[in-house]
Amino acid sequence: MANESKDALKLMKDSGCDVLDIKFIDLPGVWQHVSVPISEVDDALFTKGTGFDGSSIRGFQSIDESDMLLVPDKSTVKIDPFVDGQVTVIADIKDPVSDEKYSKDPRNVAKKAEEYLKSTGVGDNSFWGPEVEFFVFDSAQFDYSANSSMHYVDSDEGIWNSGNPYMIDGETPNMAHRPKHKGGYFPVSPVDTQQEMRNEMIRIMRDSFGIKVEKQHHEVATAGQGEIDIVYNTLLDTADNVMAYKYVVKNVAKRHGKVATFMPKPIFEDNGTGMHTHQSIWKDGKPLFAGDGYGGFSKLGLNYTGGLIKHGKALMALAAPTTNSYKRLTPGYEAPTILALSARNRSAACRVPMYFQNPAAKRIEFRSADPTCNPYLTFSAMLLAGLDGIENGYDPGEPLEHDLFELPLEEQAKLPQVPGSLEEALNALEEDHDFLLKGGVFTEDLIKSWIDFKRENDVDPIRLRPHPYEFYLSFDA
Repeated sequence: MANESKDALKLMKDSGCDVLDIKFIDLPGVWQHVSVPISEVDDALFTKGTGFDGSSIRGFQSIDESDMLLVPDKSTVKIDPFVDGQVTVIADIKDPVSDEKYSKDPRNVAKKAEEYLKSTGVGDNSFWGPEVEFFVFDSAQFDYSANSSMHYVDSDEGIWNSGNPYMIDGETPNMAHRPKHKGGYFPVSPVDTQQEMRNEMIRIMRDSFGIKVEKQHHEVATAGQGEIDIVYNTLLDTADNVMAYKYVVKNVAKRHGKVATFMPKPIFEDNGTGMHTHQSIWKDGKPLFAGDGYGGFSKLGLNYTGGLIKHGKALMALAAPTTNSYKRLTPGYEAPTILALSARNRSAACRVPMYFQNPAAKRIEFRSADPTCNPYLTFSAMLLAGLDGIENGYDPGEPLEHDLFELPLEEQAKLPQVPGSLEEALNALEEDHDFLLKGGVFTEDLIKSWIDFKRENDVDPIRLRPHPYEFYLSFDA
């Protein structure tokens, strides 16, 4: 396989870059990296890889099987817009002993999911369009010790700063224009203070990473909540784009002296951050979800949705994988907590967008995910749940047209709910994951590692620590 490094070397030389930054995805879904000088960039790097310690990466290897290989994917080579003299590339992970792709590499899971779809004969491509939301704050502080705990986030946009004599810089008189709680959807400047920053983000996504952007806007919450919608793409490419998206948002915010977070619920009593995920299956260039059924859906599309609902509780362990995720998933903040199908209605977990009637636009939107998820694992799991629904003819149930949150409590109780906590979601995944094993896309080892990692690093640390508000509730007991 000659000339595997040709394109990377040409880009580096043409752009005056002398460092190749190799990025890869850990199990929770965060980019890690190692860099090599241009002298080390050759065909062997792109075919055999470079070594790293897998036991030091979250969710990967034990210390007695720590040696792993990073093999750069030449199709992902780009000039890094945030580090001078650097070209970036995404790597796949291999086991040096077996010389096989690593079963816990999230990119490998996504590739196997795409292959499994083709093997079923149902379709030859799936398309994914996530709506990734985020907050950009002016500052963030948090600390925890044996006898104290605190967190403090602040934004000049935060409605709580309306009574201050000055802006956050301490010098500019307070200009008063701020989005109120739940009042941040689509206001223009001066209420929206981050328009130029989000424009910078979409230009870098487009120019540096080749990501097609549909639109950007301020989101519902006060204090700098934003959203940038990227145009749908194939599963693997979309997951790669989500990682680049987060990299761009965080680093542009840093350039502006601010801090971006994808934490689902950083602010009490305001809307949280989600990642509504639009998805569809195509075959021979034709969309398969369009038909004459409910919401303009085909039977196949409805069965796919039935699979999402059937396995919805287990999916949440991957799609909403932090304890904070379930602070967002509460009624009253546009967060869907009921596993049901609806057209237009945003209170259902599965929604059929009705903006356009073009068959190519027919897709199902799974609304309960958030951007703390690993997109490779989450998209793959959703695809497998949908395919299981098609294989078994799962019915999504009676569509619900009214506001689900307005239903009487006894009626709501009859409907399937998303889990109320990460612990409940992990238990559901433990009990219901056979659909993920089809085609060898996920392995038992990967699922066990995910559950064990999340229980040890998310559930137990929160369960064992006193919460500040507990002092308010019970200190005088």
